[in-house]
Amino acid sequence: MVPAQFPRPDLIVTITGILEIAGAVGLILEPTHRVAALALVLLFVAMFSANVRAARERLTIGEKPVLGVLPRGAIQIVFIAEALLCAL
Repeated sequence: MVPAQFPRPDLIVTITGILEIAGAVGLILEPTHRVAALALVLLFVAMFSANVRAARERLTIGEKPVLGVLPRGAIQIVFIAEALLCAL
C-alpha cells in the first residue's frame, strides 16, 4: 500500500500501526482523548491516499483482495467521524 517512492514500506506500516494503537489508548484516557482524537483524524486523512491506491491497483493482503474505493472511503469517513466524536 505504501507508494514506491517511500523507503522501508515495512517500517512505515509498522509505525502507522503503532500510532493507531497509541491513538486508541489516548482516546481512553481523559487527559489525552481530545489530542488523540485529532491526531487520529490527521493520521486517517494522511493514510487515505494509500487506501485509494490499494483499491485502484487491486492489491491483496494475505492473498485476499482489498476493498474497493467506495467501501474503503466509507470506512475512513466512519473512522474520522468516530474520532471527532471522541474529541467532544
